Amino acid sequence: MKTNLREVSHSSALGSRSNFSGQNWGYVLALLGTVFFSMKSIFVKLIYQPVDGMGINGVEAITIMAMRLGFSAPFYIIIFWLALRRRKRSALPPLQKRDMVLAAMLGLLGYYACAWLDIEGIKYITAQLERLLLFTYPIFVFIFGAMFFGKPLTKEAIFAVLIAYAGIGLIFLKGDIAIGINVPLGSAMVLFCAALFAFFQLFAKPMITRLGSPVFTCCAMLGAGAMIFVHFVLENIILGDVSEVLNLPSRIWVLGLALAFFSTLLPSFIVNLAISRVGPQATSAVGMIAPISTIFLAIFILGEPFALIDGIGTLVTVAGIGLYTYFDKRAISAPLSSAPATNK
Repeated sequence: MKTNLREVSHSSALGSRSNFSGQNWGYVLALLGTVFFSMKSIFVKLIYQPVDGMGINGVEAITIMAMRLGFSAPFYIIIFWLALRRRKRSALPPLQKRDMVLAAMLGLLGYYACAWLDIEGIKYITAQLERLLLFTYPIFVFIFGAMFFGKPLTKEAIFAVLIAYAGIGLIFLKGDIAIGINVPLGSAMVLFCAALFAFFQLFAKPMITRLGSPVFTCCAMLGAGAMIFVHFVLENIILGDVSEVLNLPSRIWVLGLALAFFSTLLPSFIVNLAISRVGPQATSAVGMIAPISTIFLAIFILGEPFALIDGIGTLVTVAGIGLYTYFDKRAISAPLSSAPATNK
């Protein structure tokens, strides 16, 4: 009997240790996904750096987008095919073509318009400022949710929003990272990108419910890819000189491939794995370090400046977004927690 108890205790400890290890790996994956996503602005800034006599205008935003989607599109086509095949094997009802077309059209907003504004805007500002401005997109979700979807405006959420923008205001007034060749224009473009991405998320939510995340993402990415291809052909082949693109330095092509793999494909799979292990809320909480990871990468890889006032402003902004996220999740779960339990 003692031996049996010891064996049960030992197997129980192994099981709990295994679960703990699985959770640890979930947090590690969430951290890696956040860092890889944060590397996007670093890769773009490296592409924009003048090399071999080629100034900042040598590579256009649409060319960077074409490389990013061109390298990653084949993988999304394969994922899309596998998702449809798995759905057919599961005997689920067939997907409506209308929904897939709408998802592709939403992709024009989320992965074409937003991407162009972000990549074009980062040309004029530092990678750190771009990431911090883009990080405020949940605030636009909050504003547009109240304006168009009847989401209530709470005092706590408004307070959190004011804190977040107070940190950004502090950086604009006295920070060292608010520099560039045209900070007002670049900042406006990135903020507009954040606002459009908030719209994208609000309208994408019901579509994801109907199609499932893999199918929706693939439809949206491929829809955006088609528009990026049209834009690229129009700008570089019909109205421009495509030889300039074909003769880009090899390092630009390597960086474009790295952008597609490390900051598009790989983190999307890693984050999905993290969500499966620790859940969306924990993954989202780890994602709060995105501006911090960009700061370290921008300082050590790009040599961007960073002063004490920038650190204070960044921490205030991150704290404001963190408070908003906390209050928003509490407001969503409040009706559930206060509902009477009828199945006790």
